[in-house]
Amino acid sequence: GRLLDLHKQDKINLSRVETFVIDEADLMLDMGFIDDVQKIERLCPPTKQILLFSATMPFKVVQLAKTILKDPERVEATPESSAAKGVKQLLYYVPKSNKIELCLHLLRNTIRGNILIFRRTKNGVNKLEQTLLKNDYNADSIHGDKTQSDRQKALNKFKKGEVSILIATDVASRGIDIDNLDAVINFDVPNIPETYVHRIGRTGRAGNEGLSYTFCAAEERDYITAIQKLMQRAITIEEDHPYLLDPEAKPQVHKKKGSKYKKGRKSAASRRNKKRWY
Repeated sequence: GRLLDLHKQDKINLSRVETFVIDEADLMLDMGFIDDVQKIERLCPPTKQILLFSATMPFKVVQLAKTILKDPERVEATPESSAAKGVKQLLYYVPKSNKIELCLHLLRNTIRGNILIFRRTKNGVNKLEQTLLKNDYNADSIHGDKTQSDRQKALNKFKKGEVSILIATDVASRGIDIDNLDAVINFDVPNIPETYVHRIGRTGRAGNEGLSYTFCAAEERDYITAIQKLMQRAITIEEDHPYLLDPEAKPQVHKKKGSKYKKGRKSAASRRNKKRWY
């Protein structure tokens, strides 16, 4: 967005660009920047070279590549489906309403060291952080509503050992590098299988053993199926915990109260106050 603003103000000229680099392509698409990327690409000369980098290759990234790349050569640093070999993966089936209790139970009795916890939304990150702080855990967080400076401070505290638990959304955590990470907790199962592989690959590096703990509610079972299909292996199910999910349990449905606004319509105030979910 900033680059387009500068172009509109005649502060920058893209007509002589020789190389156009798109880094973290899946991140930018998740954040809704696909139109901006395509506009910038069209402002550059047709003779330019395009380099596209992405930690995962979901459908939207593949479609973008087909749109702007000409006879591309694909290079994979590691196979998409391969999870880190040094990571022991454990799967916990648990009711959605008991995930926080399970997390506290495991932190008290099982999980030790430096821990990175992934949640799907920033609201989920904030809620879990407040719960952990109230239970006397040293925790901090990074998500899209925090400034880059605040995110970096939280990351530095984690690296220095000032906090032992860092909670993050996938989008906000992209690009961060953490050494000696003991465990990853997938508090919410990612709906993109490659994201799971990317998450747990943050532990078990440099020959060290890592651990991943995934909490799966009834409505997330299909995500686990897709993840196991991608990896071509089953994740070990751990049943030794006090919050076992009933195998016949149906997905929990959150019912919203009635509204004076018609379905599909948003108030002006709602549109003005729209916030990012990541």
